Amino acid sequence: MRFVVLVYQDERVWLEADDAARERWTAQHAAFDAGLRDAGVDLVATEVLHGVDAATTFRRRGDDVTLTDGPFAPTAEQLGGLYVLDAPDLDAVTGTLGLLPEYTLEVRPVAAL
Repeated sequence: MRFVVLVYQDERVWLEADDAARERWTAQHAAFDAGLRDAGVDLVATEVLHGVDAATTFRRRGDDVTLTDGPFAPTAEQLGGLYVLDAPDLDAVTGTLGLLPEYTLEVRPVAAL
């Protein structure tokens, strides 16, 4: 079963971090990758997103289309990246999330089409 892990973060934390913190976070992502394999979870894809200043929000209501600069919701924590995982169950996914840096994470199963 596939799951998407949405990674929310305050991008100011990354921008203001020193090299040691960034190296620690990178090592935590590598540990997460190793933890996935140990848990029998396959990493299908991962992406890191550009900052919110590069976001464009598209809204359509009937025939009206509005494009606005910026993220969908202007909050401190924004979607910063994602993982797509193929796992036997949700427990296998949530059991590895503690290996990642301190993020807010949202896990959703991928719907079959």
